[in-house]
Amino acid sequence: MHLTLTVWRQASAKATGKFETYDVPDISPDMSFLEMLDIVNERLIKDGREPIAFDHDCREGICGSCGMMINGQAHGPERGTATCQLHMRKFHDGDHVTIEPWRAASFPVTKDLCVDRSPFDAIVASGGFITAPTGSAPDANLIPVPKLVSDAAMDAAACIGCGACVAACPNGAAHLFTAAKLQHLNLMPQGQAERWERTLAMVDTMESYFGSCTMHGECEAACPKEISIDFIALLNRDYAKAQTKQRRLVGQTFP
Repeated sequence: MHLTLTVWRQASAKATGKFETYDVPDISPDMSFLEMLDIVNERLIKDGREPIAFDHDCREGICGSCGMMINGQAHGPERGTATCQLHMRKFHDGDHVTIEPWRAASFPVTKDLCVDRSPFDAIVASGGFITAPTGSAPDANLIPVPKLVSDAAMDAAACIGCGACVAACPNGAAHLFTAAKLQHLNLMPQGQAERWERTLAMVDTMESYFGSCTMHGECEAACPKEISIDFIALLNRDYAKAQTKQRRLVGQTFP
């Protein structure tokens, strides 16, 4: 395949970025998208030019670090697929492909296609911990959990924190990410002790970084794990309940 790439290049967070165009011949349709970028970078290095910086790690759709906008779509044209799992056979010979970093003010560009996603870390950290008994390992069936509940919690836990939901959302909202991280705990019996405090802390932290959700639905469409926006409804329900579950009321103090 012979492709033309237009790639966002930005030397640092404070530098002014610009698009650069590259002629890319001899690309196998069996390559992954990141393997194609590896080939481009090898050619750039051979020519004495700066390679394109992009995040990646597992290359198996697990770590979530490889996200980028490809022709205006988060992770590219194939639904339910992270960039590292996208293959070049989804494109055609002669295509012009535009590659950009995540489009979100809350994810500032650090270099080229790399962005700072530390706000996601702040949301997770604000969730704290779950109370768990210590000692010997409990029996697997000690706490009965209905299968529908465990399946729903597992669906939420599939979130890899890539940021596609934020990049695709016209409001730059992170409700799908936060909802997934909340509900994989809130749905399970083990997550009940800190449920309401966790909900308030994570939602309040989220709102300090990201925009508001208007249920546009683009987040679900862009998610490589196809996490349902139903979890956002559960988040909204738990946040409303958490307001009345607090034991510290205005004007009252407790020992």
